[in-house]
Amino acid sequence: MELTVTSAPPPGVLAGVAAELESAADRLEADVPEEAGVPEGRFAERTVGSDEVATLAAAMPFDVIIGTCNPLAPPIEITFEPPLARGHVTFAPTYEGAPGCVHGAALAGSFDILLTAANVLADGAGPTVELSIRYLRPTLIGVPCEFESWVTEQTDRRTHSRGRLLQDGVVTVEAVGEFARLARSRIDAMHRRPGDADGGTKERTAAGPSGA
Repeated sequence: MELTVTSAPPPGVLAGVAAELESAADRLEADVPEEAGVPEGRFAERTVGSDEVATLAAAMPFDVIIGTCNPLAPPIEITFEPPLARGHVTFAPTYEGAPGCVHGAALAGSFDILLTAANVLADGAGPTVELSIRYLRPTLIGVPCEFESWVTEQTDRRTHSRGRLLQDGVVTVEAVGEFARLARSRIDAMHRRPGDADGGTKERTAAGPSGA
């Protein structure tokens, strides 16, 4: 992914690489499941208690922010220091917006999952209702980033969280989020395949869906 925006091959090399990638895509396409719905193995089985926190990234391998199986993901590495959830990443040129700076949309998506991680830690995860991002200064490409997030308030129906992003000890972005607090069974149902409700295949779910 990074090489597609940083390399400058001559036309002949580029055409050859494109042909190789087309061939690889054809081979992969042959193994795409034909049935509708979420493919088998898309989400890990739900765990409980502290294990659920520990396996957040493992439970979402195709997530666009933390999924190690998704080429679009940076990916951000999440760690937990209760009550804080932390994220560590260095954004590559793939995520550039203004010259030398991380695109704001990439940062917003990152906060969505980081605040969700804090919610999981507080047993208050659920879909995103509102996410507000305040950009204080540019976040630079190629410079290590540290995200911090924490829960500020919980009610029967809502979880409220905050977060911030630091580079070299300086806060570049802040975030505030509101999330629906749902029963575990309703979160699980978001990831059922067609037919599961009728007693078909068993549920597959992420540990803490962002809902964005």
